[in-house]
Amino acid sequence: MKPIRLMAGFFTVGIWTLLSRLLGFVRDIMIAAYLGTGPVAEAFLVAFSLPNLFRRFFAEGAFNMAFVPMFSKKLEGDEDALKFAQDAFVGMTVILSAFTIIGIIFMPLLVTAMASGFRGDERFDLAVTYGRIAFPYILFISLAALLSGVLNATGRFVAAAAAPVLLNIIFVGAMVITTLIGVDPTADLRLRVGDALAYAVPLAGIAQMALVWMAASRAGYALKLKRPKLTPELKRLAIIAAPAALAGGVVQINLLVGRQVASFFDGAVAWLNYADRLYQLPLGVVGIAIGVVLLPDLSRRLRAGDTDGGRNAFNRAAEISLALTIPAAVALIVIPVPLVSVLYERGAFGPSDTQATALAVAIYGLGLPAFVLQKALQPLFFSREDTRRPFLYALVAMVLNAALAIGLSPVIGFTAAAVGTTLTGWAMVAQLWWGARDMGEAAQFDARFKKRLVRIVLASILMGVLLLALVWLLGSTLVLPTWRYAALACLVLGGIAGYFAIGQIVGAFHISDFKRAVRR
Repeated sequence: MKPIRLMAGFFTVGIWTLLSRLLGFVRDIMIAAYLGTGPVAEAFLVAFSLPNLFRRFFAEGAFNMAFVPMFSKKLEGDEDALKFAQDAFVGMTVILSAFTIIGIIFMPLLVTAMASGFRGDERFDLAVTYGRIAFPYILFISLAALLSGVLNATGRFVAAAAAPVLLNIIFVGAMVITTLIGVDPTADLRLRVGDALAYAVPLAGIAQMALVWMAASRAGYALKLKRPKLTPELKRLAIIAAPAALAGGVVQINLLVGRQVASFFDGAVAWLNYADRLYQLPLGVVGIAIGVVLLPDLSRRLRAGDTDGGRNAFNRAAEISLALTIPAAVALIVIPVPLVSVLYERGAFGPSDTQATALAVAIYGLGLPAFVLQKALQPLFFSREDTRRPFLYALVAMVLNAALAIGLSPVIGFTAAAVGTTLTGWAMVAQLWWGARDMGEAAQFDARFKKRLVRIVLASILMGVLLLALVWLLGSTLVLPTWRYAALACLVLGGIAGYFAIGQIVGAFHISDFKRAVRR
């Protein structure tokens, strides 16, 4: 994949991910308004987190990291890539069907593992009920992730990137329909909305899987359910995927630790979730796009012996990701209160919720560049089918995260979970960078990256000063009910315009680079 095609693929995934995240904001704004940070909200958020946790463990965090490089190599050679994908599809279906049944049966134990602070109050029973309804999502979304890997490896990014949009559309639709035509108008609205959201989860999984399956079929990969076979290729896939699965498991343990800490503080599970959604916007648009596009590209280049091309692809991916996320991180740090207030503060979500969520947003903002850099560094290992070292690094990060989150919680409360996540993110980047030193020039930062990084940081700091000045100028309009949306739009657009103008002036990037990629 040529550099311009690499950037075009990045922007394709990024734009669709941006649309998904924006709809996700609409979804979360509605959830915050209907459910606030009360028991129903926390029960649903934990229940929805469970299949997502295992999805990242089985599919995105492990299976695809092993599957995509192997599948890409088969595409480049004369091997039967379709047969390999078919066998993997059937194998994943069998394993995850069994796991789904087990998870539903033992849901009380899973909820306890996720949020033991819920035990003894109404949140626990609600979370178990919602968890059993939502858990089949893991089967459908994991199969969708495999199909997305097939599409991405063949250079088809649109359907896989667009699929998450369906999740948010279905969630929003479920809430709107419930409030308009509720079966029992006398019932608690929060419970009605919570029930509707729980049933919307597996429905969204089916819709996402159907979309990418149809796209894969059109591309010549109509994967079907057949009798499972344990082929030599699947055995090798399992061997490669196992350390990545363990690494994914370690990352999910970090999330579990954060949820456990938060579950002992009323409202904290919801505060952290809403804060997570804010920093996930730039992380999703940039980090996920980089990971999705860079891994198959690096795999192909390594197979062809193109060291210079691999180094250029890695550096440009890291460069563009930091050019977009460092300013986003600065914004989350300097203006978290206006962001949270305008986006979430309405209905059941009050001013105290705004302050708590904004504090978590600022802490996550400090770690945002680290979370994105991980997405650029990990493909260096996975493209070489090296999943063992990322697992060891993740293990170290897990111990650090647990020590910080649990140890600091008596001192700084629920924010200990966010502090642990942020510091662990930087520790993971340091380990990945150190471990990549023996990979030769393909894993080294080039002179252009180093020069532009300094200028990106400078432009971002100056943008932060501009944002503070705009907050002062806008003043009370940021809290007036009829004006605050326009005021926030002015604040955000002013920051974006200011950053790109400053960045162009100081040489942090060239606007023409973005224009060419978007046109492609």
